[in-house]
Amino acid sequence: MEFATVPLREITENPDNPLNRTVWPGTLAPVRHILDNGLRPGKATVLVGENGTGKSTVVEAIAAAYGINAEGGSTNAMHHSRPTESDLPVHLRVLRNAGTSRYGYFLRAETMHGFFTYLEENPSTGLPDLKFHEMSHGESFLGLITSRFRGGGLWVLDEPESALSFSGCLSLLSVLRTLVDDGDSQVILSTHSPLLAALPGADIYETGDWGLRRSAWADLELVRNWRLFLDGPERFFKYI
Repeated sequence: MEFATVPLREITENPDNPLNRTVWPGTLAPVRHILDNGLRPGKATVLVGENGTGKSTVVEAIAAAYGINAEGGSTNAMHHSRPTESDLPVHLRVLRNAGTSRYGYFLRAETMHGFFTYLEENPSTGLPDLKFHEMSHGESFLGLITSRFRGGGLWVLDEPESALSFSGCLSLLSVLRTLVDDGDSQVILSTHSPLLAALPGADIYETGDWGLRRSAWADLELVRNWRLFLDGPERFFKYI
């Protein structure tokens, strides 16, 4: 058996602290799916789906259960503002592969403004002294990614395309592909971008009432809808 080099082997329900399925977030089908069946993430795992289906709740909980700051940053970050995350992390059990990196980083799009302030007030030795608030929204995201996303560990991203142009998404895709190809990194990503969902080698799951459904990129509803729109935007105008 080949020795596993990525950090996460499996995510399951914590048997000592089961989650009540009758109240949120236990009512979310993807959450129940993981609690009932477990999730074995590969080198790269991508979650796609409509707003409200639970993909951000899942990736946020995985990051926190792994030991990464729930509001974004690394396993060493201490930034906290107003807690909005669910209590799902305490109901998850994260099984690690022996001997792998315990480092992780969480890029959470909705909390980045406050996190950039934290980074500027707490500069890290050996890292570029970037003035995130003096950059455009997209430039600050890419600056963070290119300066921090290096080496082995778990890299969790929640809808990073919110700040990025098409070329910015390509740049991010290049960084993620390099991390995955290096061998000791693991990526978990939630996205609405068909470009980011095309991360080479990724296991793609659609979230919905069914829970988590493994899908090929070309079969994703996300991809089909974008193709239809780009081929004829006018056909959608009657719905808006």
